[in-house]
Amino acid sequence: MKFYKPTTPSRRKMTGTDFSVLTKKKPEKKLLKNLKRKAGRSSNGRITVRHKGGGKKRLYRMVDFGQKKIDIPAKVLALEYDPYRSAFIALLEHEDKEKRYILSPQGLKVGDQVIISEKTPVSPGNRMKLKNIPTGTIVYNVEIQPEMGGKLIRSAGTSAQVLAHEEKYTHLKMHSSEVRKVLSECFASIGEVSNPEHRFIKLGKAGRSRWKGIRPTVRGSAMVPVDHPHGGGEGRSPIGLPHPKTPWGKPALGVKTRKKKWTDKLIMQRRKKKKK
Repeated sequence: MKFYKPTTPSRRKMTGTDFSVLTKKKPEKKLLKNLKRKAGRSSNGRITVRHKGGGKKRLYRMVDFGQKKIDIPAKVLALEYDPYRSAFIALLEHEDKEKRYILSPQGLKVGDQVIISEKTPVSPGNRMKLKNIPTGTIVYNVEIQPEMGGKLIRSAGTSAQVLAHEEKYTHLKMHSSEVRKVLSECFASIGEVSNPEHRFIKLGKAGRSRWKGIRPTVRGSAMVPVDHPHGGGEGRSPIGLPHPKTPWGKPALGVKTRKKKWTDKLIMQRRKKKKK
């Protein structure tokens, strides 16, 4: 974590990421891609996600979440920053000289050896099938279906714990305390995702939020009735409704928004509710 001297009011409580652990090099040119900006708009040009726009220009790093190069050892060349994600990424060079980016686990260092196989040593960065991972091991970048690439546990500081193996499923305790079943034939990487201090970062000023492409959010109670159900009234009036609503009149706050998914049947224990 990086702290700043309080030279201005915005700097007083501002914190940032400590990049001293990263390698001082330019990103791999062949693994960069320029993504077209949509600023929250759909294919017909209408805004479907509000409060998006602007932001610093950035290039997308093509991260290999599937890691299909089985039984080919790789060496860690560099640890790098990725503007599109909260975690750090690692540049690997395989024995066949092909370079790829992967999500970097906590504790991985330049010069370390990484391998993907059905069964590997339990070491940060190594990747193997869930059925061969000992119970109690911490994993990340887990597949939901075999050969589909890692989908679960990819943000900074997250991890899951292998609780048990039962028939064709492995029980994982997620970072949110949820327990779910995943097919034992799926691959998972050993370790915890890097940059765990990301959750403690304080932006400090509005401008830093704009650099991230986040536009201002206006309170509904500050609007007129034609723009929001909470609007109108004299001064700071209550919303005048039994429950809060979205700008389109639908219930908000505390209402279930998750639609029924095919993975619901694999959830064994729901996550604990946050204490108010």
